[in-house]
Amino acid sequence: MDTLHSPTPTMKESSFLRTLPLAPKDPILGVTEAFQADPNGRKVNLGVGVYTDGQGRLPLLHCVAQAEDRLNQLKSARGYLPIDGLNRYNLAVQKLVFGSHSPALQSGRLVTAQSLGGTGGLKLGADFLRRFHPESEVWISDPSWENHRALFEAAGFTVKTYPYYDPETHGLDFAGLLHTLEQAPSGTIVVLHACCHNPSGVDMRPEQWADVRELVADRGLIPFLDLAYQGFAQGTEADAAAVREFAEMDIPVLVANSFSKSFSLYGERVGALTVVCHDRDEALRVQSQLRRVIRTNYSNPPSHGALIVATVLEDETLTALWEDELGAMRLRIKTMRHALVEQLKSRLPEDDFSFVAEQQGMFSFSGLTLAQVHRLRQEFSIYAVDSGRICVAALNDQNLSAVVEAIACVVRT
Repeated sequence: MDTLHSPTPTMKESSFLRTLPLAPKDPILGVTEAFQADPNGRKVNLGVGVYTDGQGRLPLLHCVAQAEDRLNQLKSARGYLPIDGLNRYNLAVQKLVFGSHSPALQSGRLVTAQSLGGTGGLKLGADFLRRFHPESEVWISDPSWENHRALFEAAGFTVKTYPYYDPETHGLDFAGLLHTLEQAPSGTIVVLHACCHNPSGVDMRPEQWADVRELVADRGLIPFLDLAYQGFAQGTEADAAAVREFAEMDIPVLVANSFSKSFSLYGERVGALTVVCHDRDEALRVQSQLRRVIRTNYSNPPSHGALIVATVLEDETLTALWEDELGAMRLRIKTMRHALVEQLKSRLPEDDFSFVAEQQGMFSFSGLTLAQVHRLRQEFSIYAVDSGRICVAALNDQNLSAVVEAIACVVRT
């Protein structure tokens, strides 16, 4: 055989990319992609987790605008931040989440690292836990935010679920939650929604949180609290109650928080991971290892969003303004919840949607079936997540009637 003329594979033929499978669309972002491609001028996106105002616009908070004006006047150079982020910002996070007079803060037991949004805080915590607690399982609520499973599985963990939402009562399956967590092996990482449970909007009551804390301590579980919506349920202080109670237990606690929603800073990706440690010495060791995880991932975080949040939270006047604006967002969401329930009651008197008004935060499990959700998209250009989760914060006086009419139609027929 003449080897000089033997066919040789071209780069295109030998590339591993030729057989790369197409990844499935994200269950939430995929809805937004379909919404954006829809030419209907009356379309409504109830799938994306973004707060919009009464005119359907993403707001620029006045406190953020004023903070940016101050920063622009400084005309500062844009140097690298420390590996774990802006120190001012990390301290502001600790005070907001754990309280200015927190014993854990005062004793130096908190380690906070600025992260790329709340998702980044969860990812940083997942990678840290996988490195130093690799044999554990991660248990998340059923249902949970879709990315919880993906984040922890990507870190190498086996992810299981514990009961949470009861579709029959549209409430919390607390007995199932306790019974299942009682079977969790010691060292299991339990992901808990600190407030405004995503996607159900159903939160635990204070006495239920107390039972969970007792169970976690008795079973030797590791709580990882996701605080993405502080201020959207009852207010910034009340919404941090679960985190603060856990912080005063002598157990390891991880908390991921985000300012995307509460500051309307979605594109800046401003969040944090905080680890509650036993003492100052342990905190120093945890901080050193978190820095190693960050260094091999993105090296150090961006500065602009963190500077905005720190500027607001360090200034009493700007903080008060932020609390007022956040309170207005919270009130508008609750107003839309009640308006949705009242209009659905008028159109569907035999169906009970009152549970929607009792839920907390930006989201609601509407009770709509998969088939009904698909009909809303196909026939009315109203987009929700397949699970039936809707973003109540996307409703306003201009689109509410159309949404109610469409829901009534798909429920009746």
